Amino acid sequence: MRRRFQELVREYQDRIYNFACYCLGDRVEAEDVTQEVLIRLWRNLDRIEPQGMWPWLLRVTRNAAIDTLRRRGTYRSFQEEDPEGEAAQRAPSRMPGPDALAESADLQRQLVRALRELPEPYRSIVVLREIQDLRYDEIASALDLPLTTVKVYLHRGRRMLRRRLREFAPHDVE
Repeated sequence: MRRRFQELVREYQDRIYNFACYCLGDRVEAEDVTQEVLIRLWRNLDRIEPQGMWPWLLRVTRNAAIDTLRRRGTYRSFQEEDPEGEAAQRAPSRMPGPDALAESADLQRQLVRALRELPEPYRSIVVLREIQDLRYDEIASALDLPLTTVKVYLHRGRRMLRRRLREFAPHDVE
């Protein structure tokens, strides 16, 4: 069981952390949530079916992040804006000019900010689909929602995200 747990940690730890980061907007809290999720995984390992592992982990991560936001008192939206400049570090691999690099980093910050302002469950669904690249059925399973609801919420979440991006930069987003 220990070996299986170690393999699962290697396979899922970064994905859990990334999802928690998008939900919380805070690296330290995301690390805490990741640790909490992995502890829950250890305690429940013998009860989780292998095919349901990732949906279970996503559900537990999302719930732990929501609990953290409630304790923080900011369940509706996120507060912090990419203070470490991570967006600039994720720039394309080609070496663009300084102007293009600055513009790309600015757009990334605006996107992260807009995502953080989406209410739940829209934020989780958009992040799981557009960033984590999950299929609709995987999102439905992870969030325990009907498939049709996931599709509707994704459509609405994308629309809200576009609207927020227009507010940040009306001349840049169509």
